[in-house]
Amino acid sequence: MKTVETRRRRGLRGRGGVGLWGPAFVAAIAYVDPGNVAANLTAGARYGYLLVWVLVVACLIAVHVQYRSAKLGLVTGRSLPELLGERLRRPARLAFWAQAEVVAAATDVAEVVGGAIALHLLFDTPLLLGGLIVGVASMVLLAAQRRGQRSFEAVIVALLAVITVGFLSSLLVNPAPVGEVLGGMVPRFQGTDSVLLAASMLGATVMPHAIYLHSALARDRHGHVTEPGEQRRLLRATKHDVVAALVLAGGVNVAMLLTAATSLSGVSGTDTIDGAHAAIGGALGPVVATVFAVGLLASGLASTSVGCYAGATVMQGLLRVQVPLLARRAVTLVPALVVLAIGVDPTSALVISQVVLSFGIPFALVGLVRLTSSRAVMGSQADGGATRLVNAACVVVIVALNMSLVWLTVSRGGG
Repeated sequence: MKTVETRRRRGLRGRGGVGLWGPAFVAAIAYVDPGNVAANLTAGARYGYLLVWVLVVACLIAVHVQYRSAKLGLVTGRSLPELLGERLRRPARLAFWAQAEVVAAATDVAEVVGGAIALHLLFDTPLLLGGLIVGVASMVLLAAQRRGQRSFEAVIVALLAVITVGFLSSLLVNPAPVGEVLGGMVPRFQGTDSVLLAASMLGATVMPHAIYLHSALARDRHGHVTEPGEQRRLLRATKHDVVAALVLAGGVNVAMLLTAATSLSGVSGTDTIDGAHAAIGGALGPVVATVFAVGLLASGLASTSVGCYAGATVMQGLLRVQVPLLARRAVTLVPALVVLAIGVDPTSALVISQVVLSFGIPFALVGLVRLTSSRAVMGSQADGGATRLVNAACVVVIVALNMSLVWLTVSRGGG
C-alpha cells in the first residue's frame, strides 16, 4: 500500500500528474474502435465534410462524461454499475443489466467484425476465421490484465499509438482543405440517412460501456482517496488524463472522416471499409493502405479486450456475479461470429451496431449524472449548478438525436 501511495504522490508532483495518467487512455480505446471507422468513413464518403460537427460535439460530450465517471469512482470508491446496482430494485436491476448486455453484444460485433475485416485486408483471411483469430488474440491481451492494471494499460496504450498512426497517415499524405472543414462545423443534416449516420457516429464516440468502465478503472488504479487535499490533486490529474486521451481519440475520429471526405468522396464503393481501403491504396499508395489496415487491426484487438473488461464490470456491479474475463470473452464472441457466418455485410453491421450503442447511452448517462449530482453520494464533490446544466444539455442532445432518427426512419418507411 505504501508503494502505491508513494507512486501516487510522485505522480501528483509531476506536471499535471502525468505519472497518474492511464485509465482514460484505456477508456479512450472505446472511442476509436472499428465501429468508429465504419461510421466515419461512410459519413465522409457520402456527405463529405457535412458531419464534422457531430464528431466535435461528441468529443466534447465524451470529455465531460468520462471525467464525471472517473470522478465518481475516485470519490466514492465504487464503480457506476455497483452504485446503480445498490439503488435499483431487483426487477429494474435485471432490466438495466439486460439492456447493457444488448449494448455490449453490439459493441463486440463491431470490434470483432472490424478486426476480421482488417485480417482479410492484410492477409486475405476469411472473415469467420479472422473473427476467431481476433477472439483468441483478445484473450491473450486480457491475460495482461491479470498481471495488474498497469500492464494492461501499457499494452492498450501501445495499441492506441498504432491506431493513431494508422488512421492519421492518410490525412498527412493528403490534407483536408481548411475552409471546407470549418464549413462542416455548422450543424445540419441532409435527410434521414445523414441522421442515421450521425446517430451511429455519436454511438461510436460516446460509448455506454466506456461510461460504466471508467469509474472502475480510476478506482482500481488510484483507490478510494478521502483526504481532501490529495483528492483535489488526484481529480486535477484525472481531468488532464481525460482531456489528453479524448482529444487524441477525437482527433483520430475527425481524421478518419476527413480522409474519406478528401480522398474517397465520389469514388464508387468507398462507403464500405474494404472499398475505402482499396480506394486509399489507389489514391495514396499501397503503403498508406497497409498502415490503415494495421491501424484497423489494432483497433479491433484493443477495443474487444476493453469491451470485454467493461462487460464484466457491468455484470459484477449490477448482478453481483463475477465471471472470469476469459470465460466471458468466449461467450460474448458468439454473436459476432454468427454475424460473420451468415454473411451479413460487415460494414453495414458495424454502422448498425453503433446505432444500437447510441440508444444505450441515455441509460448509462442519466444514471451517472444523477449520482454525480447527489451530495449524499459525492459529498462536497457533487456537481454544482453550472455542471448540472451541462449534464442536462448532454442528455438532451443525445436523446433528441435518437428521437429524430426514429421519427425520420418511420416517416420514410410510411412514405
